[in-house]
Amino acid sequence: MTRLNLVLLIAVLFSALYLVRTQYESRRLYVELEKTAALSRKLDTDRERLQVEKRAQATPLRVEQISKERLQMRTATPAITEYVRYKQAPTGEAAP
Repeated sequence: MTRLNLVLLIAVLFSALYLVRTQYESRRLYVELEKTAALSRKLDTDRERLQVEKRAQATPLRVEQISKERLQMRTATPAITEYVRYKQAPTGEAAP
């Protein structure tokens, strides 16, 4: 009977230690999951902020302003526009 009690005591102790280890691992994984979720939310917020900044930088007015200031470009007017016209091939010959 003593031997059975000893085996049962060892089994109970082993079970209790396994339960403590499992709970600790579960808590550790939950904390890691929460940290990852918080990082994901932060990255989503940063991505949205960067997309808003990108849209603000790409407005036509801003592009025109930068092209005038940095590249010294000017707007096209009919006075400086040259139109290119293609000569039509004679009616009897096929164009290459």
